[in-house]
Amino acid sequence: MVTEVNNYVHFHGAPTKGKILMVASSPSISAQTGWPIGFWAAELTHPLRVFQEAGYEVELVSTEGGKLEMDSYSNPTDASGYAAGDVISLGYMQQPWFNEMLANTKKFSEVKVEDYVAIFLVGGQGPMYTFKGNKALQQLFVAFYEAGKPSAAVCHSTTLLLEAKTSNGALVVNGKTWTGFANAEEEFADHAVGMKIQPYRIEEEARKIAGTTFKVAAPFSAYAIADGNLITGQQQNSGASAAELVVAALNK
Repeated sequence: MVTEVNNYVHFHGAPTKGKILMVASSPSISAQTGWPIGFWAAELTHPLRVFQEAGYEVELVSTEGGKLEMDSYSNPTDASGYAAGDVISLGYMQQPWFNEMLANTKKFSEVKVEDYVAIFLVGGQGPMYTFKGNKALQQLFVAFYEAGKPSAAVCHSTTLLLEAKTSNGALVVNGKTWTGFANAEEEFADHAVGMKIQPYRIEEEARKIAGTTFKVAAPFSAYAIADGNLITGQQQNSGASAAELVVAALNK
């Protein structure tokens, strides 16, 4: 059963528990590979399913606003067949409202923190360029974090945490245990395509930071960490796990 209240769709007929902000990369071009890049499908759809089934609304925004494009390898209909088993993304892609959501996003700078109960940064290849050095996006994430709201990042979106600082000037990850895309996973991906895909590696950079603990599990396992209200997921198979930690934090 679907009912509509205040122009937002609610699933299972239940009133909404609040709205979660998801932030994805706008389309870009990799300076490393020359590929068109964007967001990783499963890192949007798998958390989206968790949030919707838990009774939360989701609003998707992007780094520049406008139409979003998924990384081709993450598209279950891509000729590569890399993500052919991702039936959750495939299911969402059949929904007109989902495609409309991807076609028309607001820029993240247009939102107000007080309108949302949590923030979730979607990964993919795009964030390595569009989240990197993005001071305004760092400030938005920190505003959620300092308000005590669950603040999550998965996979390559965790690049933001290499730079994001709290209002007292310390890195958000100072004293925290967190995760992100692993060196071993970068090695696997590079070997699979026969070239170096990323301009830098998150694990490599994270391990240069004093006073923080960066942990990874077995390559491509579903692994997520909550340390206070900072929640991180290792890679594309960790999106649902990270989202479940967000829901658990909200339900406390």
